[in-house]
Amino acid sequence: MSSADTLQAFKRDGRVVIVGASLAGLRAAEALRAEGFTGSLTMIGDEVGEPYDRPPLSKQVLTGWVPAGGTTLPRRRDIDAEWLLGVPADGLDLATNRVHLADGREVPFDRVLISTGVRARPWFVESEADLDGVFVVRTREHADGLQRALAAGPSRVLVIGAGFTGSEIASICRERDIPVTVAELAPAPLVGALGAMIGQVASDMQRAHGVDLRCGVKVTHLEGDAQGHFRRAHFSDGSTVDADVAVVALGGIRNTDWLRDSGLAAGVWGIACDTGCRALTLNGLITDDIFVAGDVARCPNPIYEYRLISLEHWANAVEQAEVAAHNMVSAQADRWPHLSIPTFWSIQFGVNIKSVGVPTFADEVVVTQGSVPDHRFVAAYGYQGRVTAAVSFNNAKWLDHYRQLIETAAPFPPACPTPDAPADAKPVPVDFPGPTLLAQGATVVVTGHDPSERRVTAAWQHR
Repeated sequence: MSSADTLQAFKRDGRVVIVGASLAGLRAAEALRAEGFTGSLTMIGDEVGEPYDRPPLSKQVLTGWVPAGGTTLPRRRDIDAEWLLGVPADGLDLATNRVHLADGREVPFDRVLISTGVRARPWFVESEADLDGVFVVRTREHADGLQRALAAGPSRVLVIGAGFTGSEIASICRERDIPVTVAELAPAPLVGALGAMIGQVASDMQRAHGVDLRCGVKVTHLEGDAQGHFRRAHFSDGSTVDADVAVVALGGIRNTDWLRDSGLAAGVWGIACDTGCRALTLNGLITDDIFVAGDVARCPNPIYEYRLISLEHWANAVEQAEVAAHNMVSAQADRWPHLSIPTFWSIQFGVNIKSVGVPTFADEVVVTQGSVPDHRFVAAYGYQGRVTAAVSFNNAKWLDHYRQLIETAAPFPPACPTPDAPADAKPVPVDFPGPTLLAQGATVVVTGHDPSERRVTAAWQHR
């Protein structure tokens, strides 16, 4: 049988298993059917309900604009799949091509897509995390519970962590006229994602809107009352804050634990893959039948020196899922690379923040347009003399221009395309925090180097 015949037989009768029934998994399933795959399709997910959209959870759901149950993802087409929901995968056997489930079942496959995503990083003391009034925000059940707690009118909310999620939650609290304290170990909010200069802008925004912002300190202890309700937080500087609600917003943990013995290059930063979304083994070999998409993927990008990059971005999950699905059912010569430039957005304190590129892949930053005091500007990021990213505050219409600069490796600092360039703008060091803080605040993490380097380490931490 020729390779073309084999491929057609797989498209007609093959078995595809998708582990991770969220955005990337659903979009991949739809793309497989659109590509003409008529074989069996199995969707495995650890949550009980249908796939839903996560960005609205820290935005529209917490404001009460959208109910948590209203975030279900729309179906673009019927995927005719077997749904195995409410039970997580706990093993992958590459020798027998089987996914092991936590309830003891085994699901055979010819090709598998791993899109298990990220879970919220919990508070480090379990008894304190279990206090009534202590929340994380990752699932719609989390968001629904926190929305009801905010609607009850707490005397104060404590937000632990000032990344994008924590900052958005603080913004919603102030919109609802709820007193809020934000605790951040780094020198400023958003510093892990956008650097020190933008972090200072974010600090000014929060304090201008009445946030009790405390940076450079750590929450050491959450105290409850006799009824088991959260009442007070203790800080590393000896101070305390009384509050009724605490939101732990310390980033996410990539769901790779179940792959511990699989032989894949999977660890705390995700699963290494090539630009075609094919997973790599610990020895650096590309697998032919194991694909990766979404937040859990570590994918090289030629624009960023082929370094492995992990992205927690909505658009990236969709694009990667479509590339993976296409490559699953295509001949080698027809496969696509995933080479898109990352984009991200956030709304907080009345400001629309958007980015293009990878701000964490930079050594300098400069304001190229607009006014920082007015919170209406564009900042460009550069690495060794070329443009690598841009971030806009209430000024997103020029981001396509900066995307072109990134794609063409334009010189940094770039010429301003409009007359509103600040007269005294000069590049400054981008000044990101160390790896520990960076992991908690960033939605884009540059985690590796050229894949030709033979340095693969599987590091597992007890949590």
